[in-house]
Amino acid sequence: MSIVTVQLGQCGNQIGFEVFDALYSDSHCPQGLCSKRENEVYQASCKERFFSEEENGVPIARAVLVDMEPKVINQTLSKAAQSGRWKYGQHSCFCQKQGSGNNWAYGYSVHGPRHEESIMNLIQNEVEKCDCLSGFFIIMSMAGGTGSGLGAFITQNLQDHYSNSLKMNQIIWPYGTGEVIVQNYNSILTLSHLYRSSDALLVHENDAVHKICAKLMNIKQISFSDINQVLAHQLGSVFQPTYSMEGSYHYRRNPLGELMENLVPHPEFKMLGIRNIPQMSENSLAYSTFTWAGLLKHLRQMLISNSKMEEGIDWQVRPPLSGLPTLGKVSLNRELHFNTSIANLVILRGKDVHSADLGGFKDPALYTSWLAPVNAFNVWKTQRAFSKYEKSAALVSNSQFLLKPLDTIVGKAWNMFASKAYIHQYTKFGIEEEDFLDSFTLLEQVVASYCNL
Repeated sequence: MSIVTVQLGQCGNQIGFEVFDALYSDSHCPQGLCSKRENEVYQASCKERFFSEEENGVPIARAVLVDMEPKVINQTLSKAAQSGRWKYGQHSCFCQKQGSGNNWAYGYSVHGPRHEESIMNLIQNEVEKCDCLSGFFIIMSMAGGTGSGLGAFITQNLQDHYSNSLKMNQIIWPYGTGEVIVQNYNSILTLSHLYRSSDALLVHENDAVHKICAKLMNIKQISFSDINQVLAHQLGSVFQPTYSMEGSYHYRRNPLGELMENLVPHPEFKMLGIRNIPQMSENSLAYSTFTWAGLLKHLRQMLISNSKMEEGIDWQVRPPLSGLPTLGKVSLNRELHFNTSIANLVILRGKDVHSADLGGFKDPALYTSWLAPVNAFNVWKTQRAFSKYEKSAALVSNSQFLLKPLDTIVGKAWNMFASKAYIHQYTKFGIEEEDFLDSFTLLEQVVASYCNL
């Protein structure tokens, strides 16, 4: 089954390019640590999901590129074409001459309705090339105007036009220090609208990825390209093919559907995060060896202590004792910053994958009381190694990991709103104070729901 990717705005297009490049590079990597036959099946499965074939043998990304300024799209198209390995379709882009000026309302209320027909036609063309559509993967940021405002508008349209297809939005959470003065407004409007129209929000925090580049990759001068490559690696580690069941060598057909089924058991809880282990520079990798027991011990602690990387994990955090009454559990959680999960999916790739013991992730103390571990925890595996790692694990988690950042963004936006700062920039494009209040109400409900796990 195929996934159509929609790349929106500067951020979405730059990340989209790195994602397709990472998927292609991995599927054509000679060191897959598996037989030639198995490698061919893996390649074919990746290709069916993300690429369609053209006459001259160069795969074409199943993607639609949208931006309101031409510069980034032109750069993205030429980078893909210059690689000579894969490219974007000739008629898969939509761009204009004038951006959204970091104004969510302009992207949503002006660009959206004005260009709706052209953009939806491009998406329909891409959908018609798929034998079987699994769903849409929409890449966008929350801080600016085009990715966020137009992104929310397009996601809503996809919900109206393709209500039976799944929609996952990959969202870039802005730096806490801020790039744009109205980023908190743009963020709450984006999140509240997506919560109504998307099936799942896969969130990456710029601050966390920046730390991974600095601490684990040892990059001195960190560029957006470095950050985007880490993001692409994490997304590839989730979406590349895995076996459909234990002991089977058939790859699962519908990863997007199974991901949602495993991780989003209730529409109130749609926030997903990714953690990967190991993550390191090529130089360090040459001197490192890993065991599944060591990797999974670290990954589990990263989950329960809400750490985004294996460096600086707080080993003091422990799951609450299962026998405690609920009230005791809550105060203990707060005290130790224990990160309660609704559902977790671990994806293992590489050597001796069937020997990995995942018992530590089946502990009922890790999960909310209303979902049994047998339903809350799933694992996907393949012996085919990913990228340059002999053994690697990814964890996609629906947990309390975003509580603090979400609460902070809502709080900052509310403080600005209370003093009516910049509201006129939004009302002149049809986003009223009432719309802001609806967004605050919805997101405060999300915060409360995750808080009460």
